[in-house]
Amino acid sequence: MTVIAVAISGGVDSLVAAFLLKQQGHDIFGVHFRTGYEAHRSESIASTSKPPDIGAIERQLTIPIEILDMSETFRQTVVAYFTATYQAGRTPNPCLFCNPTIKFGHILSHVQQRGADALATGHYARVQTAPDGRRHLYRGMDARKDQSYFLSRLSQDQLKNARFPLGELTKDEVRAIARRNHLAPTDRQESQDICFIRETPYHVFLQHQEGFRIKEGLIEDTQGRVIGRHRGLHLFTIGQRRGIDCPAAEPYYVVRLDHARNCLIVGPRQDLARHTCTVEDINWINPPAIFPADVHAQIRYRHKGAPACLTQTSLTTGYLQFATPQDAITPGQGAVFYQDDEVLGGGWIV
Repeated sequence: MTVIAVAISGGVDSLVAAFLLKQQGHDIFGVHFRTGYEAHRSESIASTSKPPDIGAIERQLTIPIEILDMSETFRQTVVAYFTATYQAGRTPNPCLFCNPTIKFGHILSHVQQRGADALATGHYARVQTAPDGRRHLYRGMDARKDQSYFLSRLSQDQLKNARFPLGELTKDEVRAIARRNHLAPTDRQESQDICFIRETPYHVFLQHQEGFRIKEGLIEDTQGRVIGRHRGLHLFTIGQRRGIDCPAAEPYYVVRLDHARNCLIVGPRQDLARHTCTVEDINWINPPAIFPADVHAQIRYRHKGAPACLTQTSLTTGYLQFATPQDAITPGQGAVFYQDDEVLGGGWIV
């Protein structure tokens, strides 16, 4: 009998994932990890006692759920990455960072020590095993909920120990399974990109992080003319319109963050379009057989993806040439490379 640990959040996705695995006859136990940034700050993050919502999930599924305190590790990894990326004038993607380091890093290691053969999550993605034993990552069947983008930095070893029970289902089907089997999620909110910042504006959160420095600077247009001042580059990301506060005949958009000069570069919407970008620290799941390679490149989670030519400049760096200009190519975000529905790999835009 396969022993599978399920990452339990309290939402419908992880609840149904655990239910389906149990129905398949696997030996299941749950693990709920605390980041230290939960909404209910009155709960002791160092305590291993079960909060009422997780206790309710435990009773519904009739499986044990372990509470794992990851607060210090989460702060030193995900929050530190988030803070440092903004400090460097880039826009971070915490989920892309968290999945390989926390969920399929520290938590996978923990549950394996507890005897688990694999860790399951409620991600909408699919993994298939080739005859040679290599794992291949594919988009989830529900195009609206596909989360393969966020899993693109997983290694072969991590994918071998991952299970995604919802990959062949749509969100509507998952909700229907929950209704039919009287499964009631305790957290009805959809997961957010920044799960550790719930009620505080992110720029306020950053200002409270140790070592984070705020520096005012100049706003320039794309012609190099000074048109105003900003209150910190962390308040802006590529493509942003609000908050520039520089009157003009047509709206200004953030075109570039010049970190070296602490300068915000703005321009009209047409200045956002670019044909190319460089990608570094690429994690290859299954790289193309030859380069240059024709790929479908997704440059942020809500981006539909676009045809591009990928040239490899080293083992872990590449150059993307898009067939048509793309708006708001943002340093710090992930560029993920697809062929059809398969994730070849992904890296960070610079």
